[in-house]
Amino acid sequence: MRVLVAMSGGVDSSVAAALLVEQGHDVVGATLKLWGGESDSGCCSVADVEDARRVAQQLGMEHHVFNLTDEFERHVVAPYVGEHARGRTPNPCIECNRSMKFDRLLQRADRMGFDRLATGHHARVTGGDEDGRPMRLRRGADAAKDQSYVLSMLDQHALARVVFPVGEMTKDEVRARARRLGLRTASKPDSQDVCFIGRAQGREGFLTGRIALHPAEVVDADGLPAGSVDAVELVTVGQRRGMGHGTDGARRYVTHVDVGTRRVVVGSAADVLRPSVLLAAPTLTWVDAPLSSGARAVAQVSAHGRAVPCTVELGRDGAVVRFDDPQRAVAPGQTVALYDDREPDAVVGAGIVG
Repeated sequence: MRVLVAMSGGVDSSVAAALLVEQGHDVVGATLKLWGGESDSGCCSVADVEDARRVAQQLGMEHHVFNLTDEFERHVVAPYVGEHARGRTPNPCIECNRSMKFDRLLQRADRMGFDRLATGHHARVTGGDEDGRPMRLRRGADAAKDQSYVLSMLDQHALARVVFPVGEMTKDEVRARARRLGLRTASKPDSQDVCFIGRAQGREGFLTGRIALHPAEVVDADGLPAGSVDAVELVTVGQRRGMGHGTDGARRYVTHVDVGTRRVVVGSAADVLRPSVLLAAPTLTWVDAPLSSGARAVAQVSAHGRAVPCTVELGRDGAVVRFDDPQRAVAPGQTVALYDDREPDAVVGAGIVG
């Protein structure tokens, strides 16, 4: 089988490539050049590209670098900036997976005649056997490193084309395999940051160069003055930092952001609990068939958040997710991943909070 492996320069994709080579597949590595500016974080630096190239060389593989900077700017960076300008909280890594790795790169793999696209994500794919069962996207074996949340937009077409070689391994096992193979990435730290935002400039510095940032008043639930912020576009629902304390001495949290009126509303910790959220119809995706309205599911509202039981109600505007236990600080723009109520390691769909 001919496999194109997306190599980020990290240990997971390095071991993914090594495992496929060991299995006797015809494996070629590909590293995406996505961000055209300077980068000292994430997975797009010059050093990362070099690490990927050297690992491919160690494994005796051909290696390519694909320049997708224009597409990345258009489909990931620009929407990220636009969402902040609207007072929303986007997840650029999910959008990168959606539009770059499992769209543009998958299309390129098809054009180049590869049978599969492999990545180093900690997730698993099951099903699609001769019995005609649908493909299922499942959590990775290592619960602490599971990445099914950021892949929750994948559908049957994508799942039939991708493989996740390290999905059955723990992170410790991945690093141990890399050390045994003598791979230069064996001890390399995991990427934690957004690749196009440098550590020195931060989110504020990055956005300052792209949109105007505006000061805003902070008010409590009764509309009474409670302070101010320098940039309303940088405030997110659930934020505690910089919001001070109420008259009762309790910490205050952001409950609402209105860029248009330049107003931030704050309240207590209880005020940021949400019993339900609407996943906007245009953003809804399903791994296979949509859930029926009123179906039970398990929801996860962030990459490392706790999965909670819920009920999903479908309507013209999208899907209302009603949590059994109200969830804290679910901000507009966040992705909610839905898992099977009976098999809670299996993703059934996802959507973005309206």
